[in-house]
Amino acid sequence: MKSRPASTPLFADVRQLIDAARQRVASAVNAELTQLYWRIGRRISTELLQGQRAQYGEKVVAEPALQLTADFGRGWSEQQLRHCLRLAEIFPDDQILSTVQRELSWSHLKSLIYVDDSLTHY
Repeated sequence: MKSRPASTPLFADVRQLIDAARQRVASAVNAELTQLYWRIGRRISTELLQGQRAQYGEKVVAEPALQLTADFGRGWSEQQLRHCLRLAEIFPDDQILSTVQRELSWSHLKSLIYVDDSLTHY
């Protein structure tokens, strides 16, 4: 096994460039996924649920989840679609979501959209 060469200014600069690029890529991927989830939530809400909930909503969300899971894998479960719906419900304006997603990852947003805040319920 070869030992690593001593760190040089060039090596340090290259590492910094790589790390910065990785961070930008991760941020871009997170932003794109969050927008995708929001759009999916909006489409399901407006076109399939049409403002309805409860029993009807459960069946309507389950069917696309089965098809999406068959087409794209396990990341498109009924629970994931419910997260998408909740995201669109909490952030009805994509401009607000765009601002928030710059600072928070999907994991953070997913946690926050389920916080029961009495200030948002009048």
